[in-house]
Parts: sequence; structure tokens; C-alpha cells
Amino acid sequence: MTAPGLALFTGRVAAAMRPVPPLLPPATPIAEAVAAMRAADETAVVAVDAAGRAVGILTERDVLRRVAFRLPAEAPLASAMSAPVRSVAADEHLYRAVGLMRAHGLRHLLVVDGEGRPRGMLRRFETYAAASARLLAAVERLASGEDEAGFAATRAAQAGLARTLLDEGLPAAEVIGVVSEINLDIHRWVVERALAAAGPPPVPFTLLVMGSAGRGESMLAPDQDNGLILQDYPDARHAETDAWFIPFAEDLNARLQAAGFPLCKGHVMARNPVWRKTLAQWKAQITLWAERRSPVALLFGDIAFDFKPVWGDPAPADELRGHLMRALAAHPAFLGALAAEDAKMTVGLSFWGGFRDDEPDRPGVRTDLKRSGLMPLVSATRLLALRHGVAATGTGARLAALADLGPVAPAEAQGLAEAFERLAGALLRQQLDDVAAGRPPGTLVELPALPKPEQAAIRAAMKRVAAFQKGVASSFGGGVW
Repeated sequence: MTAPGLALFTGRVAAAMRPVPPLLPPATPIAEAVAAMRAADETAVVAVDAAGRAVGILTERDVLRRVAFRLPAEAPLASAMSAPVRSVAADEHLYRAVGLMRAHGLRHLLVVDGEGRPRGMLRRFETYAAASARLLAAVERLASGEDEAGFAATRAAQAGLARTLLDEGLPAAEVIGVVSEINLDIHRWVVERALAAAGPPPVPFTLLVMGSAGRGESMLAPDQDNGLILQDYPDARHAETDAWFIPFAEDLNARLQAAGFPLCKGHVMARNPVWRKTLAQWKAQITLWAERRSPVALLFGDIAFDFKPVWGDPAPADELRGHLMRALAAHPAFLGALAAEDAKMTVGLSFWGGFRDDEPDRPGVRTDLKRSGLMPLVSATRLLALRHGVAATGTGARLAALADLGPVAPAEAQGLAEAFERLAGALLRQQLDDVAAGRPPGTLVELPALPKPEQAAIRAAMKRVAAFQKGVASSFGGGVW
């Protein structure tokens, strides 16, 4: 069951909206508009033009403020309505709608289709009902604006949101999922702004995110891991296509940087032609990686295989996913080589069971909970998922699918999901402490400073991950790679 506060972030506007209120021409007498409002047992009516597009709204509050004792009953609706109408799309995330309502003091928010025609209504008291005042304040801080500066402020507000959600009892894995989804929303908004500046593209494209973003497991310090799938086009259009996509990709990555996502140090970004290809070229690249198993191919595969479409037609990404599964099935040695690389990542426990010091040049014992905790689990789960054709990219979803298919026992999958929760929670709380102290959020956690029960739980989680990683590596080690 979804926690009430989480529904603000995982839910869509369509799930919370009421039916469309009465729709009336702007010339309708106010008396008729108020009568229609009363007859429908609604608190608002919407004025629409001849094409059915919303052009104004009259609420009960407007009647009290602008109509009562001021305007005659025969005055037109247009003389009292609020215009233009603030609205939101039905498929928008609910937290954006809540943020918009709070930012502008709205009691009603119209839900419209792509042509601006009313499809429903949000009412504030119903939409806010499940959330605490503290959570609503965190939502308000997220709705910072519709440009890169506003998106950067939204990114900065995520720490406060994450702390609030954790304090309200939401599991760390779900909080991380919320943070990740907001990051994806920012990517979508940035694409729209970049397109508005560049104009129509010569061919359709799909934006992919990869790595932790593709798994829905981004924390508070994600960089950019993205790429573009371009629709296949004739060779004769190559110069024209490059002339548009090269500056567009540069602008897209620069806008994402301005929005709070640092440039990828490994250059896994759309502006790098390695990550900006037609669908046919992507397929050929994946086949080449699978055949050659070079160190670069293994590195790229470790990042790229968690890809997820976030803007544009998802069909090319689905087709690429199918091709990836077929290529890996035809070249199982690639997964064997990837397993050998992933086995080099070990959990952060010493031979005697103490926490490993991943920063020995400083006092204290600090363990990198990302590389020495989460990543061995993430990587081992990915290997099994790719071997068994699981299309999901999130670690939790992969474990659930593997439990259904049989490679992982249900009890083991549950235990590993709990280990992920324990490790991710400790890492997220450390990042929140870093932010509160004015430090960049990192991945090193001073585990011996935690309460003894928490240390014991993290140690148990690491041992479970280590055993799982060893078992997965062993299952790939029986063949000749």
C-alpha cells in the first residue's frame, strides 16, 4: 500500500481530479453561472471559447469578492472570472500540481488536455488531505520555476524533501525513487526548453538516461548519464541531421548542468556521438560490445544497460532493449566477462568482519557505502536480470522478477531488498547530514559512529550482499569465457 505522502509524488493528476465542472460561454450571465454551479454541487464554473478551450474560471470565492453587491446579475461571466486560467495536464505528477496551487494560493486547479480543453478539476482541500503541513511545505519549495534556475532550485530542495519523507516513515528506497522521479521530470522540462530554442528536429528522437537514473536509484548527487536514439534516416540526410543535433545536444547538456546535474566526467552524455546514434547504430554498437568484450565495452555496458526512456517515443528504447537481450543471449561470454569485472567490487567488510576503511589517509573509519555496499548488490542483480531476460532496470523490480522466474528464491529476494533498504538508508542519511553541514553530498559513511544496533544491521546486510555476489559470480564461472 502506498503511503499517503508518497502518493503526492508517485501519483498523477488524473488520479486525484474531480469531474469537469460546468462549462459556459464567457457571455453567460453571472446569475446563470452561479445557478449552474449550485445545480452541479460544484465550487466553480469554467468559461470556454467556441473551440472548447478554457479561457477563465469563476469560483465561489470570486462570487464573494467580485460579484456580491458589486455586479448586476445580468453581467457576463467574463466580467467576474479569473483569466487566464492556470491549468495542469492530466498526466503531470501530482506534486507539481500541489506546488503550483500552493505557490499561487489556488483553491482550484483546472486539468486540461493538450488543446487546453477542460478534463477535470483539482480542489485544494481534497488534494492536500493526505499530506502533513511539513510535507506540503517541502512540495512548495520544489515548484521553483520553469527555467534552469528554477530547476536548479528544485534540485536543491530535494534534500529537504527527502529528510521530510524519511522522518514521516517512508522507506529509504521509496524516498530515493521520489528523488529520482523528480530528476527525470527536470530532464523532461529541460528537453522542452532546449527544443523551444532549437526548433523542430529533422528526425524524431528519444532521450535515454542511464546508470542510477535509469534504475530510478539516484540520490542527492547525480551527474549526467544520458543519450539520444535518433530515428533512422537516409545517409543523404546525415549532414542536415548532424547540423541540428550537435548544437542541440550541447545545449541540452549545458541546460542540465545549469539545472543542477554536473557534466559526466566519463562523457556519457548526448553531446558525445558515442551516445547519440540512430536506432540501427545503437543496435550495431551493442552487438559489437557483446562480440568483442573489450574493457571499454564492459565499462560502457555497465552504464548503458540500465537505460530508460524519459522523453520522446519509448518504442525505440523498447526495441533496443529487445535487441540487447538477443545479443547477450547470442554472446553469453560478455556477461561472463562483465561478471569477472563486477566481482572486483567487494563489500566493505574486513577479513575479521569489521568495517573497511575506504579513506585510510584520514582519521576514523569511513566506508564507501555506494561502491562497497550498494554496487555489488546492484551489479550482481543486473547480471542475473540480463541473463534471464528481465526488462526491468530497478534493483528492487529486478529482484522481484527474478523471484517470480525462479533464479532467486523469494525469501532471498526479500532479504536482499531489505539489505538494499538498509544500505541505501544509511547512505541517504549521510548525504542529508553532508548537505546540512554545508558539504557536498558524498558516499563515505563513518559506520563505527552509528548506534550499535544499526552497525549490526548494516554488517548483516553487507554479509548477505557478499554471499549473493559470490553465488552469482560462481554461476557465471562454470563456463569458458
